Amino acid sequence: MDPVFADFAVRPAELANAVVRQHRCAVAPSYVVVASGGHLYVDFMVAEGEENGEATLRMSVLGVTAPIDVEVNGEPVVKNFLLPGAEGPATVREYVLTVPGTALRPGANVLAVRNTGGEGIEGEGGDDGVVRLRTVTLDSGEHEHKGRAQSVSGRGAGERSGWVYATERRRLGAAAWQPAAELRFQLDRSETRDRAAEREPVTRLAWRGATGAESSVAFRTDLSGFHGHFRDADGSLGELRGTLTGPLPQAGRTAGAAVQHFTTEEEHDGVWSPAGRLRLLLDDGGAPVDRVTWSDRGGATTSLSVLVPVVAGRSAAPGERRDITELVSKVWASDEFTDFGEVARNLVKSGGKWLAHEQDPELSFTFDLPVALSAYSLTSANDVPERDPQDWVLEGSSDGRSWSLLDSRAGETFQGRYQSREFVLARTEAYRYHRLRITDNHGAEETQLLEVRFFDGGAEAAAPGLCDFVGHHQDADAEPVGYRGTRVPAPVAGADKEGDDSAGELLAADFSDTARNLQDAARLLEQLTRYLRP
Repeated sequence: MDPVFADFAVRPAELANAVVRQHRCAVAPSYVVVASGGHLYVDFMVAEGEENGEATLRMSVLGVTAPIDVEVNGEPVVKNFLLPGAEGPATVREYVLTVPGTALRPGANVLAVRNTGGEGIEGEGGDDGVVRLRTVTLDSGEHEHKGRAQSVSGRGAGERSGWVYATERRRLGAAAWQPAAELRFQLDRSETRDRAAEREPVTRLAWRGATGAESSVAFRTDLSGFHGHFRDADGSLGELRGTLTGPLPQAGRTAGAAVQHFTTEEEHDGVWSPAGRLRLLLDDGGAPVDRVTWSDRGGATTSLSVLVPVVAGRSAAPGERRDITELVSKVWASDEFTDFGEVARNLVKSGGKWLAHEQDPELSFTFDLPVALSAYSLTSANDVPERDPQDWVLEGSSDGRSWSLLDSRAGETFQGRYQSREFVLARTEAYRYHRLRITDNHGAEETQLLEVRFFDGGAEAAAPGLCDFVGHHQDADAEPVGYRGTRVPAPVAGADKEGDDSAGELLAADFSDTARNLQDAARLLEQLTRYLRP
């Protein structure tokens, strides 16, 4: 039997040999909620002529859960099964059940998971009476693709969805921990091979930013937290710890950093051969990461040196500048007039002016990637010339903590309303973070601007060569091999399907690994036609 797999921890859900239907369920960002009295059906195929032995059913659930019934083709696997209480709402656990071979039959099969908890189950199965399913896998363990089945079953508890941690830092010699930027990471070689080890959870992780700042952490067994150490770019040392806050958002990017996708190769005996894909994101709120090393629970280790993408500029010349303001992903201001919508984001989105109730406000602009500016412009607002900036400095930073002076202005005047003035920079180093510190205006208690624009020299960075990272990979009990990768565009996810059928709402289906011959494909198409027929 081809492995059955449903991963609700990603959007859209990833399915193999599965058509999923539901009743009284809700789709959350990283799981499916089965409410009291609801059920989840997974339709799957078993090839004709196969002799089916026992199959293993694995279900990954989140937090405290309600009692469940599990059936395959109407034959009970468990009834009113109450999972033990979890340590907390974010605890992810995997439960393993045995499905007898007699329950499986050639052709179409149905796996049913029902929430049997009634109203007010408190004290017996979860304070809200729901089941939060992250992954469901069913594997006979006897198919010729056994390696793939094993690796698929580990997706839910691994790194497929990525993780977000709240962090704290304590400098050497200090007594108190201080809040720090979130750590967001995804290290996914799950498309590399049909091997279980590629989806094992990370146990240790170390990285270095483009400024030279370094960190290294070790994770708890359940990934709920980590402890480690850091060395900042200035050489200062300290401890680092983190607590899991949830899965990585599945929108393809975090607050300012995007998941990078690579097609990879491994070198065996001097010959490079394709090794699948790698998804990589490591964002600690500082400079882009140019080196990362990790090991997993299966004993495999991987280490990479990554080319940091840069939007580069050159010395400014008339007619050559390029507006790159659209690359700004985040704007922050020390103050803004939210009651009238006069907020900092307007400065890069043409949504109106920005006003601060300060004579010396600060603005910071975070770009998608490091950029080398050649010039910038400021546009005066609609009224009150006394609110115009007069003195300011523009600074750049790779990590948002250490700043370098790019430009300094004093005694500047705007001759009229809506006037744009451009200022050329003498330095063109690439930075991801830029800060405009207005130190004085023309005498008002408030400061305002209509627009801020950023320009580079109009030249793109040289195209990368053969690869965008180099490194090595070593499986447990194996020799190390060379490992390299080239960036590729992120895949575009399709929309989740929706339906309204008496048999249950159709969630999604996947044919890629299931329809191995026309007969199987025809059966699955017949199922889909029945669900979608008006």
